[in-house]
Amino acid sequence: QVQLVESGGSLVQAGGSLTLSCAASGSIFRPNVMGWYRQAPGKQRDVVATMTSGSSTVYADSVKGRFTISRDNAKNMVYLQMNSLKSEDTAVYYCQYSSRYGNSWGQGTQVTVSS
Repeated sequence: QVQLVESGGSLVQAGGSLTLSCAASGSIFRPNVMGWYRQAPGKQRDVVATMTSGSSTVYADSVKGRFTISRDNAKNMVYLQMNSLKSEDTAVYYCQYSSRYGNSWGQGTQVTVSS
């Protein structure tokens, strides 16, 4: 089992920047995929960005050019640098880990962008 703890969510003005962090612990296997998802009120949870342990990345179209995902495999950390934030980025952001042995989710961190 892998435990994930997110941090960094906050209230920020539109156009601002924020960095989310996710610390993974437990039985971490490779290859794996770690990533960020978000869920706005009344909407489904959608992928924001993912990164494999081999550093391949995938981004949602809505965040391309604004968000950057990165990992520190030695520290079992994944980050999401968010720039040029928009009100529509307001959501609870969740960290996810996935390997052949299963998936884990963090508890989520709230990001609120005021316009």
